[in-house]
Amino acid sequence: MGSVTVKRISHFNAAHRLNVSQWSKEKNESFFGLCNNEFYHGHNYKIEVCVSGEVDPVSGYLIDMKDLKKIIEEEVVGVWDHKNLNLQVEDFKTLNPTAENIAMVAYDKLRLRLDKDLSLKVVLHETERNIVEYEGI
Repeated sequence: MGSVTVKRISHFNAAHRLNVSQWSKEKNESFFGLCNNEFYHGHNYKIEVCVSGEVDPVSGYLIDMKDLKKIIEEEVVGVWDHKNLNLQVEDFKTLNPTAENIAMVAYDKLRLRLDKDLSLKVVLHETERNIVEYEGI
């Protein structure tokens, strides 16, 4: 049987500031521009969690979408929604919360909760035009 992919889309709103502590204020401002605003800025993120594998011949499911929704809520949305990622979320206390890093952290958290036979891809929409995809190593 071939591989099937299911997708679950969730949303969260969060503030962040892109800043490298080892760099000077001028270098951070030059490199990150408005995203280095010392008072932070926010996004309405959309996260697509794509799970692939073989469908169970008995249930007809790849994964129960209720279970996938719960995992996303517990690991990502419930932890990051309406938070300042830099200040309030342990995952980003020492990690610059770029869209790339947010997607990779989400992937790592979700990967731990999914069956090892399933493939995972996380697609993070920071804006309508800025989108990051991460499939792990």
